[in-house]
Amino acid sequence: MSKPLEKEFKYYVAHQAELVSKHKGKWIVIKSHEVIGVYDDEPSAIRETQKNHKLGTFLVQLVEPGAESYTRTFHSRVAFS
Repeated sequence: MSKPLEKEFKYYVAHQAELVSKHKGKWIVIKSHEVIGVYDDEPSAIRETQKNHKLGTFLVQLVEPGAESYTRTFHSRVAFS
């Protein structure tokens, strides 16, 4: 069983260099193995795409070079035991 949006994320990683050359600094929307939209900001990408596609069925990604553009570290102030 695959994880939600795994194929969309893998598509982005596999095509990152090409996408950066075409859309650097833009927000793209990926569904399945296809870029279905290019936007100037994340809220617009989500708002416009959800008009025709159910939330959770597409990936919204900022197009920037390097792994750090899609890797995030979250810190919590709550201690876990």
